[in-house]
This record gives sequence, C-alpha cells and structure tokens, in this order.
Amino acid sequence: MTDKTLTRMDLSDAVHTQVGLSRNESAELVESVLQHMSDALVAGEQVKISSFGTFSIRDKAARVGRNPKTGEEVPIHPRRVLTFRPSHLMKDKVAAGNKT
Repeated sequence: MTDKTLTRMDLSDAVHTQVGLSRNESAELVESVLQHMSDALVAGEQVKISSFGTFSIRDKAARVGRNPKTGEEVPIHPRRVLTFRPSHLMKDKVAAGNKT
C-alpha cells in the first residue's frame, strides 16, 4: 500500500489539466462540489455518485460500551455518522488494482 493521499489540490490540478479551466476556477469548482455534498449530507440527504458510491448519514443509538483495559462500563452517546457504500463498479476496480 502506498502513503500517497489524494488532496483537494490534486483534484483541482486534474480539473485544470483535463478541462482547461484556470487554476483558480478549478479550485473554486472543486470547493463548490465538496461544499454542495457536505450541505446535502448535513441536511440528511444521500449523495449518490454513479459508478462511484453513495454517502449517507446514519443515526446511531445510545448504548453501553466497555473499556477493554479495565472492563469498566462507559455510556456511548447517540450520534450521527457518515457512511460510504461503494458501487459494484468501484469495488471491482479496486479489487482488480490489487492484482499484480
């Protein structure tokens, strides 16, 4: 596995190279898309990107957990968590990339 991380700058550079927008316009476009996705998730909507996957929010109920070291019971508060479910195409693509 590599230590490479895809960043916002990498995405905006790809838009700049492949679409031909200026660097500032490319950065603004990437920021706009990410902001739109974030706003939709905060509002409780799903974000579905064809051939990539689906981002959604899930409400987790309160429960009692245990500290593994001490065995002490600890209350875990209810919370909202972000989940991602990759599409079958993305799963296949990632699986094929692991084969050498």
